[in-house]
Amino acid sequence: MHFDKRITDLLSLEGKVAIVTGAASGIGLGTAIRLAEVGANIVLLDIDESKGIEAADKIRNIGQKAEFFRCDVTSNSDCKETTENAVKEFGKIDILFNNAGITRRKNIVELNEYEWDLVIGVNLKGIYLLSHHVIPHMIKNGGGSIINTGSGWSLRGGPKAVSYCAAKGGVVNLTRAMAIDHGKHNIRVNCVCPGDVDTQLLHDEAVQLGENDDDFMRKAAARPISRVGTPEDIANAVLFFASNMSGWVTGSILVVDGGGLAG
Repeated sequence: MHFDKRITDLLSLEGKVAIVTGAASGIGLGTAIRLAEVGANIVLLDIDESKGIEAADKIRNIGQKAEFFRCDVTSNSDCKETTENAVKEFGKIDILFNNAGITRRKNIVELNEYEWDLVIGVNLKGIYLLSHHVIPHMIKNGGGSIINTGSGWSLRGGPKAVSYCAAKGGVVNLTRAMAIDHGKHNIRVNCVCPGDVDTQLLHDEAVQLGENDDDFMRKAAARPISRVGTPEDIANAVLFFASNMSGWVTGSILVVDGGGLAG
């Protein structure tokens, strides 16, 4: 069976350059691999240097160009320098996946100010800082696609997660505001909202809550599609937003959670 090339071309990212934050593991790594599999060259950003270097090697093994840069997304100077390095290395930036994230499972009384600032900084300020530096290059290049990682808790509150819920709720409306501002520049801005995904971040939540990991993961799988998500589940949604398949989609919020919010 031969597929219509016009259809496959809609998903192709051949010749595109994508920045992925939180790219050393989890959703970031899974998405970096998926984007590379359809032709993108990848700039991987993370604070974990050893895993980041390994991740870049995985992209090169697929046959695409890849560079890892250590970047703290809460640092304006890091985001500025990384953006400049990416443009110097690859010549342009077509796709930005703002994915770096962190959580602290505490209520507002338990949470200290440092933890509040950290969670808001990584999950929300990081999107502002990197987008602030990347968007001018996208404008110069004639457009681009920005995908922000929200959460099911962007749309509904959750227990013992006040800073995370606040940050991820902000991501959704930040996405909408960016889409309004930059549609005229041919820059699409969308948000993917994962449910519980089998990453180290999710297992760390069990530790923070003092719960048995197996029990915690069983509870996380209690949804209409009875499993936790995989990084690839989220990567496929990001690919949709990054590709021409979503050419008239901006300011959109896509929940990918196995039906967790449906009930």
